Amino acid sequence: MKIAKSCLIALAALAAGVAFAASPHFITATDSINQVTGVLTCSWKEAGLGDNQNIDYKCEAQASATYVCVNNGGSNPSAKNKTNVTGEVSTTGTFSSGKNGAITASLSVNPPGPGSFSCPSGQSLELAQVSYTSVFIIDITDGVQEQLSNQSTGCLLPDVKGAC
Repeated sequence: MKIAKSCLIALAALAAGVAFAASPHFITATDSINQVTGVLTCSWKEAGLGDNQNIDYKCEAQASATYVCVNNGGSNPSAKNKTNVTGEVSTTGTFSSGKNGAITASLSVNPPGPGSFSCPSGQSLELAQVSYTSVFIIDITDGVQEQLSNQSTGCLLPDVKGAC
């Protein structure tokens, strides 16, 4: 009985040691913006996760996008044919740490949509510019996060008169 009790105590101590051995932390964390589509990508390497662990991540930001209507002549014909959309954007994903206890991955976030804004017949709806602030990559599973850089496209439609 004493041997079994001693084994249980040793096993519990060993399990506690394993649980505390993992120390999740971001080694690198960067973000970038596609200068054509306005898509934001969060990329990272996180270590100290333990082997073969599934980790949930979230890339989130506050976003501001401008949409415009473009006519067949390549112009934004009036100030009323624009809308600014703001709000939080995010995406999530689950990745495995594999045998080395680390994850290198990326998640991409689309700009906020135009909502109910639409263009008159004969005009196309286009994204003119987008910016992201308060950008974070978050390890949801372990409660670890890293703030990333603010990103902006500038004008995506430099040849469209009145777009930006």
